Amino acid sequence: MYAIIQASGRQVRVTPGGFATLDGTAGEAGAELTLEQVLLVEKDGGEVLAGAPFVANARVIAVVDGETRGPKIRVFKKKRRKGMRRTKGHRATYTRVRIKEILV
Repeated sequence: MYAIIQASGRQVRVTPGGFATLDGTAGEAGAELTLEQVLLVEKDGGEVLAGAPFVANARVIAVVDGETRGPKIRVFKKKRRKGMRRTKGHRATYTRVRIKEILV
């Protein structure tokens, strides 16, 4: 059984007992989340439920494991022959969640 959910503007495939990484901060460690934007559910028997855009009465129960940070992104800009150089950096924060169950 698996589901495809929409979280933080991205689509993520999740399975019960698996882990998912969501953008931003979703709560403190140990908190329980209910993700209700379920786009598709595939049951164990091979039955597929697709939503338009979301599957009715479907939700995913997850528990927050903690926060992680992505790789550092360096942005370097330069204009040739002008002496202009600029470096900026960015490092995104992610929330790691453990999927407890998928309810349909």
